[in-house]
Amino acid sequence: MKLTERQKKFLRRAAHDLKPVITVGDKGITDALIAELETTLEHHELIKVRFRVGDRDARDAAIEKLVSTVKAILVSRVGNIAALYRPAQENPKIVLPKPG
Repeated sequence: MKLTERQKKFLRRAAHDLKPVITVGDKGITDALIAELETTLEHHELIKVRFRVGDRDARDAAIEKLVSTVKAILVSRVGNIAALYRPAQENPKIVLPKPG
């Protein structure tokens, strides 16, 4: 799924007041973390994830791996916190603005 800039801006605004609900720590991306993230994304659609792994390159790699593994969209990244979006399979709660 590809988002327009207008839709990304809408999601960034919606994510602004959210607190990180998942933390990726020293153990990195584990099967348990992926399972929890899948469940959380299905329920909330838009979440923040805190990354507490190494330096900037390690964080970037972890974010990229996580986004591709769960097939989410990286809405924004500020420091060690990333906002991820993936519409729910059934009954999406977030209604994006129309492209254009």
